[in-house]
Amino acid sequence: MSDPWLHIVGIGEDGMDGLVPATRAVVEAAEVIIGGDRHHTLTQNVAAERMAWPHPFDALITTIEDLRGRRVVILATGDPLWFSVGARIGRAIDPAEIVYHPQLSAFQLAAARMGWSLPDVETLTVHGRPVEQMIAFIQPDARLLVLTTGAETPGQIAEFLTARGFGGSKMSVLAAMGGKDEARFDGVAETWDHEVPAFNTLAVECNAAPDAALLPRVPGLADNLFQSDGTMTKQEVRAATVAKLMPMRGALLWDIGTGCGSVAIEWMRAARYARAIGIEPRADRRAMAAANALALGVPKLELVDGTVPDALVDLAAPDAIFIGGGLSRATFEAAWSALRPLGRMVANAVTLESEAELIALHKAYGGDLVKLSIHRAEPVGRLTGWRPLMPVTQWSLVKR
Repeated sequence: MSDPWLHIVGIGEDGMDGLVPATRAVVEAAEVIIGGDRHHTLTQNVAAERMAWPHPFDALITTIEDLRGRRVVILATGDPLWFSVGARIGRAIDPAEIVYHPQLSAFQLAAARMGWSLPDVETLTVHGRPVEQMIAFIQPDARLLVLTTGAETPGQIAEFLTARGFGGSKMSVLAAMGGKDEARFDGVAETWDHEVPAFNTLAVECNAAPDAALLPRVPGLADNLFQSDGTMTKQEVRAATVAKLMPMRGALLWDIGTGCGSVAIEWMRAARYARAIGIEPRADRRAMAAANALALGVPKLELVDGTVPDALVDLAAPDAIFIGGGLSRATFEAAWSALRPLGRMVANAVTLESEAELIALHKAYGGDLVKLSIHRAEPVGRLTGWRPLMPVTQWSLVKR
C-alpha cells in the first residue's frame, strides 16, 4: 500500500481561517497547490508553486500523476467528495494515496440558511453539466438545492419551472456563503429578474399550479409528453417494460430500436445517474428522441446511428437491454452475449413474426412470456366504448 502524498482540501469563503489547524498545516507545507483562481486567492499567503486547473480538464489526472513524489495539495470548494473533483480523482488514483480534508459543503450551508433538513431535500448539480437535467426533479412541494454553473443558471431554471406550471415556486440564490460578501436574492420563478454573482447555490421550493405538468419519476408518463410519429411503446406497456428492466443507480441500458426514446428516457428518469444508449437507424426518430430527452430532463441520453446487430459492436457493456425494434435471433444473441451478469433483457413484439421469435427464444432460454392487452375508453358517437391497442407480447429474463 502506498503512503498518502496527495491532499485534497475543501475550503470555504473564509479561506485559511476556516481550516482546522491540522489541515491548515498541510496547506502551508505544500510544495504544489492546484486550484481555481478563487482558491488561489483564498490561500494567497501560502508560499508554494501554483497551478491552475488544466485545459482540457480531462488532463487533470495526468497533471497530478506527474507530480507524484512531491507534497501536492488540490483545493476544492466545500466537501471535495460531494459533486466535486475529489470523487473523480479518487476513481483514477489509489485512494490509499489520498487524504481528504472536507469543509462544510454549499449544500450544508444553504440548508442552514433556508432552515431545511438535508434528508428532505434533493441535492443536485448542474455545474458544468446540462442545466436541463434538473427538470426531472420538478415535483409538487419538492425542495431542491442546486449547484449552478453561473449567473445565468437561476434564470434558466426559473423558465423551466414557469413553463411546467411551477411559476409560483420560491427561489433563493445564496452567494459567498460564510464570507464577508455573503448575499441572498429571493423571488419567485415567474417574475425572477435578479442579477446574481456567478458563483452561487440555488434553493427552490416547488409550488405547483392547478394545471401544472405532473411528471413522476416512476415509469408511465403520458404518451402526449413525447414527440412521436406514432411508433412508440405506449404508456401502459412502457410502465410494465421499464419495471421489468429494473432501473438502478448508475446502470446502463441499451434501447435497441429506440424510436422517440420513450423507454430510454423513462429508464433514466427512474434512477439517479442511470444511463442509456438508444440505437436507431432513422435520423428523424433520433432527432425526436434527443428533443424528448432534453424536455424531460435527461439530456445525457446517447443516440447511436446504426442497424443491429452491427451497431452493438464496441458499445459499453449494459446492465439492461430493451429490444423494441429490430428483433432477430442474431440481434438477441449479440445483445445477450454483451449483457452483464444479473442483467435484465426485455423484448416486445406486436407482429406475428416477432411473436413467433419470442416464443422460440422463451423455449430456448426460459424467462417470463406474457401478453399485454390494453383497452382505452374513447367516444363512440354520443356514448363511450373500449378501443383496443395492438396487443404486445413481452418476453423478459435475467442473465444468471
